[in-house]
Amino acid sequence: MLFRSASAAVLAADLQPGDGVAVLGTTLALKQFSPRPLQGAGISCQRLAGQWLVGGASNAGAGVLRRFFSDEQLSELSRQIDPRCPSGLALRPLPRPGERFPVDDPQLQPILEPRPVSDALYLQGLLEGLAEIERAGWQRLQDLGAPPVQRVISLGGGARNPQWRAIRQRVLGRPVINRPRCSAAQGMARLALSALDAP
Repeated sequence: MLFRSASAAVLAADLQPGDGVAVLGTTLALKQFSPRPLQGAGISCQRLAGQWLVGGASNAGAGVLRRFFSDEQLSELSRQIDPRCPSGLALRPLPRPGERFPVDDPQLQPILEPRPVSDALYLQGLLEGLAEIERAGWQRLQDLGAPPVQRVISLGGGARNPQWRAIRQRVLGRPVINRPRCSAAQGMARLALSALDAP
């Protein structure tokens, strides 16, 4: 079975019923368990532990942030953000034209302007744009028949950012928990242990 790193990281998160996983890396990947398979453009689906692990990956993600800011700037500017107050921007932080999930549109254009004078405000607008893509992604999975996600577990490098977590929690309207230390290697170890325990 081909097993992608995002799927392996999901196993490390030890999902409970109603949980979904957002892998906040260079791209944004969403995963959740479903009692039945899903089909659609941009949808991934694989059998795992008696259920279907379904999801999708956007072309957008934390990678686009590094076009504008260094890691040090991201850390410093994030501390200046008040995630309770919307930026008022409506950005679509795609790295280039084209999207695969939550919409399949090879011509979809990035929206990276207007850029305000404040770098912190601009970063907030980019993070809110990513959160809106995530919200639409969970809705797409639900529209295709997946159970509604009640809680989101965040993995990957972006899960180290508490301001992004708070923005996502506001936009998604559900609890968001950061677990940046969960790794694909831990998930593969969990999968190997479960195989050993099987009769």
